[in-house]
Amino acid sequence: MSKRFASIEALLEAGETDLGTSSWIEVTQEDVRLFADATNDHQWIHVDVERAKAGPYGTTVAHGYLVLALAAPILYELFAVDGTSAAINYGLNRVRLPAPVPVGSKVRATGRLLSSAAKAGGAEVVIGLTYELESGGKPPCVAEIVILVLP
Repeated sequence: MSKRFASIEALLEAGETDLGTSSWIEVTQEDVRLFADATNDHQWIHVDVERAKAGPYGTTVAHGYLVLALAAPILYELFAVDGTSAAINYGLNRVRLPAPVPVGSKVRATGRLLSSAAKAGGAEVVIGLTYELESGGKPPCVAEIVILVLP
């Protein structure tokens, strides 16, 4: 856990705060296959290993939305507020997917609490996540995640 807040009040008083960097997460072909099955997005650049070898990336790549969905385990690792009942995905302010994630790559993200405001007896927070590939290069995902933290 990178940043734990003692209460919603402490969260609201924190201002902009670095949340740290998550552990590496490997994106496997099985992850991509399961995501393709769940979303019915079976585009060959994701699921056809042989065809993808001759494609634009030389290998299969993760779906952009799969990479974005890694926000869930990343945020569990980076952010917690004691004395709360739930943290609910509330939306996205901004998402960009500037680089592909080749299957077999490892990704992690650095988080920053960008804002917090009282809402519904709890708090609405915006957390900026910047993903990185272990191999370097452009970030594969940059996102502002909005979360409703409930008492």
